[in-house]
Amino acid sequence: MKTQSSATALPAIAVTAPRTSGPGTLQAALGVVAFSLTFPATAWGLEGFGPWTLVAVRSVLAALVAGGCLLALRVPLPARRHRAGLAVVAAGVVVGFPLLSTLALRTSSTAHAAVVVGLLPLTTALLSALRVGSRPSRTFWTAALAGAVAVAAFTVRQSGGALTTADLYLFGALLVCAAGYTEGGRLARVMPGWQVIGWALVFCLPLAVPAAALALAHEPVRLTAHSVTGLLWVAAGSQFLGLVVWYRGMAAIGIPRASQLQLAQPLLTLVWSVLLLGEHLTPAAPLTAAAVLVCIAVTQRARG
Repeated sequence: MKTQSSATALPAIAVTAPRTSGPGTLQAALGVVAFSLTFPATAWGLEGFGPWTLVAVRSVLAALVAGGCLLALRVPLPARRHRAGLAVVAAGVVVGFPLLSTLALRTSSTAHAAVVVGLLPLTTALLSALRVGSRPSRTFWTAALAGAVAVAAFTVRQSGGALTTADLYLFGALLVCAAGYTEGGRLARVMPGWQVIGWALVFCLPLAVPAAALALAHEPVRLTAHSVTGLLWVAAGSQFLGLVVWYRGMAAIGIPRASQLQLAQPLLTLVWSVLLLGEHLTPAAPLTAAAVLVCIAVTQRARG
């Protein structure tokens, strides 16, 4: 198989947004909706699977879906020069974020975890500025920082002034995820977004299969409607389909603007946590989510 043709003659990602950004904004927003269900689905999955089993099996299932698509369409292997970037995507969004967030959700509510990960947009925008040289406007950075401050204040208040182990897992998760988003957005300049996440998943398969076998042998499994539904969603919805539309959206409107749409993710996850998990929210949670939602409008209107 030749290794060049999957990375040629394709539309370039816009580090900053083009004039017509409606379809790209919609695609990125659909990705955010898919991601907003990740924590509730993970909580469901943990009802029947151990954390290591859930992470490993979701990676295997997502890789099989992605690999089937790549094989059916006869997509050539990515060029060697892109494989290091794909490894960063794999480490960040295929392994790092799912594992760390799953470990956090053993002791943290989905509502709390969702608002903590509300720092992800600012983290992604910062890494984008460092990695691909994006230069959003001062208004953009002010709004992004305001959203991050609101999230940080919520985290400290909820934790009684001290960070918990779950918070440390979540902060680690958002760092590795931001790196994966940024590198994936950069790669989307030279290959379709679905191939970026597709190859990242496939490259993890040799590690995911033995990890799943080992986890299944050591962690009890209890199949229920919730646990199976949760597993299937995080594998097909969050791990593959959500990232497909997310990277397409990033390619259309630029990494910084797309990242700030994720300020809506905590609010959506709070809604799902009430509807699907029956969690009770503190007054600070929806107020914080609403505050960062306001910041979205500013970042999307800001020039840069």
